[in-house]
Amino acid sequence: MVIQNTKKHAKISNHRNMNQQNTEREEFISVINTLKGLSSTITDEQRKGLLQQAVQQHGFSVDEAKDILITSGLAVNEIINFFEVLELSIEKLQDQSDKQIKTLVDEVHKRLYSTSLRAGGLPRPDGRTQEQWRNLLNQARDTLANPHKRLEHIAKIQNKNLHDVDSILNVDLISPEQDEIPVDDPTSLSIPIPDDMVLIPAGEFLMGSKNENADDREKPIHNVYVDAFCIDKYPVTNRQYKEFIDANPNWQKPTKQYRRKKTRQIVYSILKKYHGRNYLTDWIENDYPKEKANHPVTHVSWYAAMAYAEWIGKRLPTEAEWEKAARGGTVARRYPWGNRTDPANAEYSKDVGETYPVGKYPANNYSVHDMVGNVWEWCLDLYDADYYANSTIRNPIAGVNTDEDLEMLKSDFWNIRTDRVLRGGTHFTSSEPIHIAARWGGKPIQTSYLSSLYFSQYMANIGFRCAWDVRFKS
Repeated sequence: MVIQNTKKHAKISNHRNMNQQNTEREEFISVINTLKGLSSTITDEQRKGLLQQAVQQHGFSVDEAKDILITSGLAVNEIINFFEVLELSIEKLQDQSDKQIKTLVDEVHKRLYSTSLRAGGLPRPDGRTQEQWRNLLNQARDTLANPHKRLEHIAKIQNKNLHDVDSILNVDLISPEQDEIPVDDPTSLSIPIPDDMVLIPAGEFLMGSKNENADDREKPIHNVYVDAFCIDKYPVTNRQYKEFIDANPNWQKPTKQYRRKKTRQIVYSILKKYHGRNYLTDWIENDYPKEKANHPVTHVSWYAAMAYAEWIGKRLPTEAEWEKAARGGTVARRYPWGNRTDPANAEYSKDVGETYPVGKYPANNYSVHDMVGNVWEWCLDLYDADYYANSTIRNPIAGVNTDEDLEMLKSDFWNIRTDRVLRGGTHFTSSEPIHIAARWGGKPIQTSYLSSLYFSQYMANIGFRCAWDVRFKS
């Protein structure tokens, strides 16, 4: 009887394991089918990302994941260099305007296309038919004539020599310390980048955390593609923010005179609607402490951050952009510098309530500073603790489904009432949040969090940095 019960339990256990495997397989196939809906082929980099996801998120072996990919019929194409197709070079287009580049691309395309038409049905040396070649010429023209697509294509062809996925997987699974991969070369095609910003190249990365101690909101780890963008090297400082409020009195702190008169002036209205009572609380009237000119501005709401970004001609980064910039081209690191805390790279002091000057610690591989520690940073996205389970693959923004939604969000942010994403962590709450994948959310009116060490104090722990779209600025 005991033997029979044991066999019965073993059979039930095996059945459950099989069901779990089937579920994981179905989820992975669902991801593949989503990609197939966009294109019947994928790049080698996308293949690597899918294999990493299969191993790390769904528990397959590399061989099992490869078999599923092969069975799916999702073909892998080598990256075709459209510059070579049109007999051009990146250097030849250097320093030319978008209009000049488009004219040159159209001229070369027309010449090569006409040559192919005159060739009739003659086979080509590369094995393509003339029709296939003309289709490729059209793709090359459409890509290189478009500034945004051209920049993406440059980033792709310059990153084509990344490590093979098997070696990446082995390093990541066996020795997480040695997880660095080459930093993407942004582009050799000149675009004007402000001195206080850096260009983050287009490409894929693994977003989130698979650490067993990670919070559920940081899971699952998933593959994301982000277009090229620029991001501030440092969080916005007190000195920079003062320039904003000097130019925009509506965003100044209400003076004692305003509060005493209980006026309904616009300053008081903005205070009540768009930031909490701790707005710029460590400032004296409308000036920061002189010794903190180069410290990140704090006690600012999401509305204030959005207004500043709009005023200076930028925007807040999306959550995916923020994390890509924070990772600096590395895979699965817990911190920008590695997998262990290091006082040489970020501050873990007991000086609770004190910020430190921006740029005090080394930059990451993208030359971005202070991505963890110092202050939490506002992002553009809606805060959804479960968003990673349903995130889109390309340029995900929680709460935004179309370009029209995004433009509406940026132009009509005054009417947003939903929680917004905070990233970066701060040593004012505890040492645990100071890691790349840490994410939280707050009311858009919120200007600070209560300290976990001093529950009666609102700490200077919410700031922000800005970003802008390369496709609009190039």
